[in-house]
Amino acid sequence: MSALPPGDIDAMRGKPLRRTLIAKPVAVPDAPPVDTTRRLATCRCGSVRAICTGAPLRVLANHSPDSQRRSGSAFAVDARFAQDRVSLDGPTSRWSALEGDGTRTTYRFCATCGSTLAYTNDARPGEVAIPVGAFADPAFPPPTVSDWEQTRQPWAAITGDAVEHRD
Repeated sequence: MSALPPGDIDAMRGKPLRRTLIAKPVAVPDAPPVDTTRRLATCRCGSVRAICTGAPLRVLANHSPDSQRRSGSAFAVDARFAQDRVSLDGPTSRWSALEGDGTRTTYRFCATCGSTLAYTNDARPGEVAIPVGAFADPAFPPPTVSDWEQTRQPWAAITGDAVEHRD
């Protein structure tokens, strides 16, 4: 059944169709603002840089023996970002290793000075970890996770009400 009276359809044949679109407001749920903060991490000599966009997925202090050896300190603090939010530029070398938990980690480090600037772990596909020290930013967000605490140096503690402590 047509909404037009009979005869009007025949009169309109061959004429351009005119449509009127009536826009109705649509309620859009409040979306959190997108963080477009850009952070720059560099190796010690400045040959390699990582540009990270947005907030880290998490900042983690890791007390594992592997992290202690990699960082040369009592623990390592790394920021994890979505892989598509990290741009790495400069001459890097790669090295892969099986970690103490059985996962494979691939490290990217400066071919000139040897600083680790990024790494990925097969257990967390789509994520890139950047050592927080490479940002050289005293305002960088603090760790929200303290991991491998069973091998933590007894004098090293990550504190704060929002910190999740894991063995």
